[in-house]
Amino acid sequence: MADRPIRVLLVDDHQVVRRGLRTFLEVQDDIEVVGEAADGAEGVARAEELRPDVVLMDVKMPGTDGIEALKRLRELANPARVLIVTSFTEQRTVVPALRAGASGYVYKDIDPDALAGAIRSVHAGHVLLQPEVAGALLAQDDSPGGTGRGTTLTEREREVLGLIADGRSNREIARALVLSEKTVKTHVSNILMKLDLADRTQAALWAVRHGLTD
Repeated sequence: MADRPIRVLLVDDHQVVRRGLRTFLEVQDDIEVVGEAADGAEGVARAEELRPDVVLMDVKMPGTDGIEALKRLRELANPARVLIVTSFTEQRTVVPALRAGASGYVYKDIDPDALAGAIRSVHAGHVLLQPEVAGALLAQDDSPGGTGRGTTLTEREREVLGLIADGRSNREIARALVLSEKTVKTHVSNILMKLDLADRTQAALWAVRHGLTD
């Protein structure tokens, strides 16, 4: 339902952080905090129980960390979009989190209104790449899908891939290219197969690395 608020699960080992996030998000008319978890394992269990739309996940937590939790959610085919909210900016943390399935990566000092916007963005199906994160990705040389594989893409598939990297949903891509959503879905499936990528997030990362974005 279009009127239904975005259901959010908070996963962070610091209670004060969870409390601060909840206090801010609960005043947003279109966002509802449905639960909290103090580590990755509990976060996965709560995500399966509550089926939130978006999970706000820290990376560094005792026990099961955020990256392992992301992998488990993917294995369970949980549909929740995961937005990493962390104080860690190191490349060795950013890249694995995004490859594990995160839909975006923001820092804990983010402006509250910007955080609400980030939640809405990933819920809409966009991939949220801040400039610092994109820079870390561009420095990587070992991401899935080598440059040579890109030569197998058709011109239309390259257009679709560029729009995925710009954060467009299938509906927005269909409008931009004057195609049906079904056709766009087919192009996306072909792109993932040809590049040997798991999802739209990895496709967006591939496009950033190989210059398919403006």
